[in-house]
Formats: sequence, C-alpha cells, structure tokens
Amino acid sequence: MRPPLHNSGNSHNRQAAIGKFLSLKLMLPIALLISVCVMAVAQYHQSITYFLRPLWDTPPKPFTRIPHYYAPNTSMAELCKLHGWRALSSPRRVFDAVLFNNELDILEIRYRELFPYVDKFVILEANATFTGIPKPLSFSQNLNRFAFARSKILYDRLPIGRLDPDHRRQPFDVEASHRRALNALLRRSGIATGDVLIMADADEIPSPETVQLLRWCDGVPPVMHLELENYMYSFEFPVDHSSWRATAHLFNERTGYRHSRQSDLILADAGWHCSFCFRKIREFAFKMKAYSHADRVRRESFLDPARIQRVICSGDDLFDMLPEEYTFRDLFKKMGPIPSSASAVHLPSYLIKNADKFRFLLPGGCLRSE
Repeated sequence: MRPPLHNSGNSHNRQAAIGKFLSLKLMLPIALLISVCVMAVAQYHQSITYFLRPLWDTPPKPFTRIPHYYAPNTSMAELCKLHGWRALSSPRRVFDAVLFNNELDILEIRYRELFPYVDKFVILEANATFTGIPKPLSFSQNLNRFAFARSKILYDRLPIGRLDPDHRRQPFDVEASHRRALNALLRRSGIATGDVLIMADADEIPSPETVQLLRWCDGVPPVMHLELENYMYSFEFPVDHSSWRATAHLFNERTGYRHSRQSDLILADAGWHCSFCFRKIREFAFKMKAYSHADRVRRESFLDPARIQRVICSGDDLFDMLPEEYTFRDLFKKMGPIPSSASAVHLPSYLIKNADKFRFLLPGGCLRSE
C-alpha cells in the first residue's frame, strides 16, 4: 500500500528544515571566523602590510656604488687617483646643513669629528616637532657645549605652531616646509657655486675621509648619495648599509635641500647613521611621539620606560614592526632582534677618545638613565 501523500510533504519539509539548520550551523563559525579576521586585520594591519610587502611593492632602482678607497698616511693625490679623479691645488669649501630636533650628543660628535674639514655648520631648529608638539630650543639652550665651533656655526630658529588634527596638513608637510626654510638659511650662509654642501639629518655623520675626498678631488659627481653604516640605539647594534639619504652636492643656484633620492650614484662606506642613539629614556619616548612616523606608536604601552629600556638592550624594534624589505628572503633574514656587536673599530674618533662620556653609545652600554 502506498503511504499517504501528506507524509511525503512532511518529509520534504523536515529535510528542508534540517538543511536550513545545517546551513545556519555552518554559517555561524564562518561569520565568527570572518569577524576575527577583520579584527585581526584592523589591529595588525601594519604588520600584515609589511609582511606582504614583497607581494605589493617593488624595490627602488639600485644605486651605482662608487668604491671608496682610504688608508692612513696616504696622500690626497693618491687617494683621488684611486677614485679616477685628480687632486685640486686648493681645497673646496664645505658646508654642513642639518635640521635639529634634540640629538645633542650625536650633534656634538658630528661637529667635533668634522670641525677641521667643514667651513660652515648650518643648523635650523624649530620650537615644535613635525607633529606639532612644543619643544625647547635645545641647541640654543646649549650653545656653550658648541663654543669650540661657534665661529663656524650659522644657526636660526623656525617657529611652527600646533597642528590642527582635523586639518589636511600632515607631519610630512611640516617637515617639507622645514627643509624649505633651511634652503633660505643656506642662501644667507655665503655658500657659492662649486662649494661642497652636505645635506643630512644630525644623526647621519659622514666620515672625515669622505669629506676630505669632497674637498680635494676634482671629478667628484655633482650630486651623490653617501652610503652610511646603519646603527640602532648605539654603535653596539649595526643593522646594515642601507642608509642612503645623506647627500653631497657641488652647490649651484638650483641646489635645494632635500632628504630624498637625488642621484643614482652612492659613495660606499661613507660614514655612520646612528638612529635613536639617545642618552636618556625620555628622549626615546619624545622622538617616538615627535617625528614624522609618530603614527607607529599604536599603543600607549610602547612609551613605557621599562619597555623602552628592555628594547634598547635586546635590539628589538621600538614599534613592534617587521623590517621594511622588498623580498621575503631579506624580510626573514632581518626578523627578530638586531645582533649585538662587540666591535668599536672604525667608529668616529671623537667617540672613542671620549669613551667615558659616551659609554651609552658603545658595546655594553645599553642601560640608560630616565
């Protein structure tokens, strides 16, 4: 006997209900997984972006590296010849131009190291940071520390106000206006066509050997970048040779102060870049909030003094960020803490001669005062 027709309808409805229930049961974990992924992307967007950078970004055009020759007690004529240049009969004038924030120790090392070779130190300081945070005029307040170079220093102040958070004007725009102001100061410095102009941040220090080449050699490129040994927190943590923004120019009327790529040429092993190389913990915290990348401070805990001290001694990243690399090979190679070095060879001579004063910048000196 055939079953009643209404039983077939009930069976179909039950199957539909079960299917709907199973679909809902499957959709709930999928929705939960999507929610978790969205929250993870929101919280770790920067890390994910940096990790995937090799997929979405391409490296800049490589530089053409100029070999750098030097040996003690070698004449400038011979050194110029090794570079394919010839020696001048008299040296060029050298102008060193920097924007100053609060790097007093590094600036003193820079000026002491370069004093015999630089004719004019041009320095501009503002009363607020690129992010609009008011700050003291540290250089102005510490002029006695630089009395040894007073005859060579051209200094000026630049007033900038607080940034309106709702305004389109961003820290990088303020930084650009700061560099334009330095252009105007350079024009007042007495610089002339053919003089050497070094453009760099205060913590990007060309070596005396580099400056001597620029002074004495005829044939140096009109514009070239300076490849600097890159250090983090102190000279105990060498990172790589990737610092390239410092430049050397033979000045002309079209020369403008910039901190970006201006040439395909770079002079190898031309000095040192010591980033976040401060004496006190509060100086680290101030720069983290003050410079153009202040958005990297994603949590207030990043500014905790105990955490900053721990990071300085371990060689970890202050912002918990992955390396900015263009290949997965380089990315994985640089992941983790920076290996410490016990070497204090080939560093600024003034630093070594005054090791007690600058112990915090040398191997084993990672502990900082508050």
